[in-house]
Amino acid sequence: MAWDFSTEPEFEKKLEWMREFVREEVLPLEVLEADEATFTRIVRSLQDEVKKQGMWAAHLPPDLGGQGWGQVKLGLMHEIDGMSPWAPQVFGNQAPDSGNSEVLAMFGTPEQKERWLHPLLDGRIRSAFSMTEPMHAGADPVNMSTTAVLDGDEWVINGHKWFTSNGMIADVLLVMAVTDPDASPYERASMFLVPADTPGVRRLRNIPTMAGGHERFGQGHSEVKYEDVRIPRENLVGRRGRAFEIAQARLGPGRIHHCMRWLGQARRAFDMLCERALQREAFGGPLASKQTVQNWIADSAAEMQAARLLTLHAAWVIDQQGAAAARREISLIKFYGAKVLHDVIDRAIQVHGSWGYASDLPLEEMYRHARAARIYDGPDEVHRQSVARSVLRDYRRPDGWLPREHVPTRRDAARAKFAQLLEEATANL
Repeated sequence: MAWDFSTEPEFEKKLEWMREFVREEVLPLEVLEADEATFTRIVRSLQDEVKKQGMWAAHLPPDLGGQGWGQVKLGLMHEIDGMSPWAPQVFGNQAPDSGNSEVLAMFGTPEQKERWLHPLLDGRIRSAFSMTEPMHAGADPVNMSTTAVLDGDEWVINGHKWFTSNGMIADVLLVMAVTDPDASPYERASMFLVPADTPGVRRLRNIPTMAGGHERFGQGHSEVKYEDVRIPRENLVGRRGRAFEIAQARLGPGRIHHCMRWLGQARRAFDMLCERALQREAFGGPLASKQTVQNWIADSAAEMQAARLLTLHAAWVIDQQGAAAARREISLIKFYGAKVLHDVIDRAIQVHGSWGYASDLPLEEMYRHARAARIYDGPDEVHRQSVARSVLRDYRRPDGWLPREHVPTRRDAARAKFAQLLEEATANL
């Protein structure tokens, strides 16, 4: 089967506009000192321009205000988004709102879409995704303890969550909770829409992390307790017991977006690496003339290109066959892309020396954020295990105790296979 990542010239023009817009209008937001009201007003003006260009919330279908573009085009957009932590918000595809809006678009009722999805797309409200719990491994969420019990026409939720992204500023939280404890592991939990102002929702704090920096205006990863939280029965998202199925529909494309954003961030660090290598003189010449630095440049270029092609291929598989068919490809890019991001930024820091370590440049902040990439949306180890299991399903154990490629055994087999011809050749001598 042929692989085709090509896009039409008209779309490339949109990407060119987006690159220029991010460089000239979005990057300055990173160093802008302004109060929340002023900052929000500036961001909204940029969002209005994005909407005029027809690039707002492009991850959703046209009937919901998006563009209906497939994952390949979205991936190319997110590669540019990744240049700045503020770009996703300007383009209406910031996490966790983008994933939550996809959930509502795919599984929400008309009433849920009217109340939550449309305001979310308009940027009038914010959302959070509440799954991970402090007492259980986030990579194995089937063990979650949060429960939702149906009491008449209401669900009663009790539990303790953390790393609920944007939990402190969200207007609505998508909460995963166990509704059927005796069901099979992946059919125990359901997903709910919980308005943030519901009695019993206790938003305790934003958890201090390595990221720090740009997590301004209440953004961050929150610790939340749900204590006898009562929500209407109709706040169930999708079918009962289908939370993991819904979450996978959300996470698959979301990992494409993450990986392409990482490439955008890696490219920015790579540009800094190359510029500094040409600029900085040491030991009789520019750093760019040193073999070690040249190796770093070559390795970074190769690794970024490999990660880019892996990610676009995964996006293409989703476009052609759906997210379920791309599980191996998605896991591959998740752990490989995270490593590339880290390594490229690390090399850029090394070339910059003390400036790379200082906050006078964005590299140290990029480095801190890059470390989280190996954990969220599944740690590297889980994705590596998933890939290995998938690969091994294509193999079978060789018979006997010898390796299949054992040369003496193969030699004997070859002699037997061509015995008649060998005998005739010998007789003709």
